[in-house]
Amino acid sequence: MEGERVTDKSASRQHDVMTRSHYLVGWGFVAVCLALLLGVKGDAGRPLAGRTDDEPTAASGEPAEVWFRRVRPYCNAVEVRVLQRQTAPPATTAGAGYHAACFALAGQIDAARKIIDQLSPNERYRAVGIVFDVGHPVADAGDDRSAAPIMELVIDYWPNHYMALYHAGMAEYMLGQRDLARRNLTEFLRLYHENDGWRANGVTVLARLNSDAPTDLRRPREPQ
Repeated sequence: MEGERVTDKSASRQHDVMTRSHYLVGWGFVAVCLALLLGVKGDAGRPLAGRTDDEPTAASGEPAEVWFRRVRPYCNAVEVRVLQRQTAPPATTAGAGYHAACFALAGQIDAARKIIDQLSPNERYRAVGIVFDVGHPVADAGDDRSAAPIMELVIDYWPNHYMALYHAGMAEYMLGQRDLARRNLTEFLRLYHENDGWRANGVTVLARLNSDAPTDLRRPREPQ
């Protein structure tokens, strides 16, 4: 009987050891899988890191808005050309719009224009509408040197876009580009008839531009 109890205890200890071994191996396998999965996701979140070839990565099935949020930090004069080579926008009108907007933010207006020109004429205004939406916060922030060419790009393709006319005129007024400002604000007031702060600002600045007195370059308060 004593020998049987010893044998039972030994078997129990062996069973416990095997159970713990299987437990550790199983959780170790899970940890390795998680590490590999997180590594893949981490690489996907860094589209420009570690790439040395010049072939763009197609944004397969990715919505244009998602693509733009991912690449937005690279829309500057230094990195936008790298972006051009290494990550392609979705092959849609919206993709072209956000692609052009990225170049416009980087000050590469001619490159933005070439992207829009590749679209059919009835798609260009949709793409340039995206450029306006992306550039609008730049104008609201008072970055006149960046905003003026972006808004002029929008007007070229969408001549009666009254808010682009307003922002272009205000930016050009602040930059001392009186003729452009006068032209754009005159057209803005012709198209926009709401009795609100936007129209009041347009009337005020156009009156300054048409006056023989020295231009007051104080920016009117933007409506909220």
